[in-house]
Amino acid sequence: MNTTACKTYKPLSDIVEGADEFQVIAELPGVERDSIEIHFEKNELRLSAKISEERSERGNFLMHEYGVGDYERSFVLGDGIDGEAITAEFKDGVLTLRLPKRETSKARRIEIGQN
Repeated sequence: MNTTACKTYKPLSDIVEGADEFQVIAELPGVERDSIEIHFEKNELRLSAKISEERSERGNFLMHEYGVGDYERSFVLGDGIDGEAITAEFKDGVLTLRLPKRETSKARRIEIGQN
């Protein structure tokens, strides 16, 4: 059993805005799907993931460039997210969240009326 505290890292992430949704893309290398937790409450999106003990206890490194540890990250988002419709996909160490916009938050074109 690992008795030392595991380091915690912020996963590298991108946030992309589309016409109907935001996408949050986060890199979580070495993470198992079942260890990922995603919470959305009061406009805050929180991500966390745990690395298994066998992954964090690899032995004596001769060279060490890749940090091994758990992940935590949070984002404060505006009121325009439909929290009930958020979906998540995890593939090849990359978590992709789709955060649909509420209808009232979507951009719309305003026509100019005739006088």
